[in-house]
Formats: sequence, C-alpha cells, structure tokens
Amino acid sequence: MLRTTFSLAVAALAAVALAAPGPKDKEAPLEPIKPEMRTKSVENLKEIGLAFHNYHDTHGFLPTNEFGKDKKPLLSWRVQILPYIEQLDLYKQFKLDEPWDSDHNKKLIDKMPAIYAPVRGRAKAGETFYQGFSGSHGMLKSGERITFATITDGLSNTLMVVESGKPVIWTKPEDMPFEGKDVPLLGGMFDGAFTAVMGDGAPRRFKKGIDPEMIKRLIDPRDGQVVNINELAEEDE
Repeated sequence: MLRTTFSLAVAALAAVALAAPGPKDKEAPLEPIKPEMRTKSVENLKEIGLAFHNYHDTHGFLPTNEFGKDKKPLLSWRVQILPYIEQLDLYKQFKLDEPWDSDHNKKLIDKMPAIYAPVRGRAKAGETFYQGFSGSHGMLKSGERITFATITDGLSNTLMVVESGKPVIWTKPEDMPFEGKDVPLLGGMFDGAFTAVMGDGAPRRFKKGIDPEMIKRLIDPRDGQVVNINELAEEDE
C-alpha cells in the first residue's frame, strides 16, 4: 500500500514537472547562406532600382512614402512603384487616399509581390527587408519631391534601397530614419552583410563591419563627402 502511494506521488510530481513552463526556447538558427539567395536579392534590388528610375522618368521625382494632409501615414513607396514592377492590377486595388492599415488596404498586405519577399531572415507574412532611408539626412524624405538632380554626392555614391536589419510591412510607409548620427541596423537577411541598389540603379554588396562613418556618407545624398565605393563593395560572385 505504501509502495503504491509512493509511486502515485512520484507520478504526480513528474506530471507537474512536465507541465511546468521551462526556459524560453531559443529561436531556431537560420538556414545557411547560399549563393543563390544572395543572387536572388541582387536581382530583386536591381528591379527595384529600375522601377525607381522609370518612376522618376514618368513623374519627374522619386517615389517616397505618402502621408495625408493630417500627416497620417498612407502608403509606402513599395506601393507607389507597383506599376513599374509589372503589378499594375495590384496597384489599382489600393485606395491611395486611405492609410495602409485601413479596412480596405490592409486586406492587400497578403498580396505582397514576390520581389519584396525575404530570401532569408526572420519575417512575418507581408513583411520585407527592402527599405530606403528617411529622416533629415536620407534620400527618401517624406513629404518632399526628391529628384536625382538634388543628389549632389552622385548617384553611384548614394544608397537608395538596401537590405535593412529589421523587416516592415511592405505597404506601411516606414523606412529606416537617418538623422545624420546613428547608422540604422542593416543586413537582416545575411547576418550583417547587405546588398543595396545605388542611386544609379546598380546593385552593390557590402561586407559586415564597414566603418559606420563610411556608411553615413553613403546614406546622406548631400553631405559633400564622397567615398570610393569600390573600396567598400564586394565584387559579384
């Protein structure tokens, strides 16, 4: 009888131990980086860069994040360039005068074009790592009509769209703010290394650990501090 009671007690304690929450599981490691992943991202950025140029040719200025008169966020540049990445039908489905998260527009988040999809990295459905730089010292200043002529440091020396460190919802008018001081987090898909499309439409790959001061110069389109891009970027494989 005592032995049976003891066995039942042990079983009960074991059940409690199994049911009790343990230490939080760590996130599973990302899959190894493969050359085809980097190649695909280069192709995506090249197409995005071409869309920027075609948009500029049509409108006379660059696409940017749109905000209403009340400064409430509407839609991102990623929506603005849809007609230039063969997504005109999707573009027509948006209500451009409504916020990205309106009852109507938020239903379109799940229709994110494949060009924006992460090739690697942790992101939720409808999120992308492809972002530009907003803020007072970024190329994509919200509310301003930026032209290529205003990029006085030279198009080939200025970052236009890059692989950011953290993803955002693709329709949301959100990029990496840069006020001239702290460098935003980059390289979320490739462990710190990142690819960018420059202002001239050329994709370039950058190693992890580049001097932040050099990155600042590449972000700011008008700081007068031109860098030798060939000393920072990797050669294509």
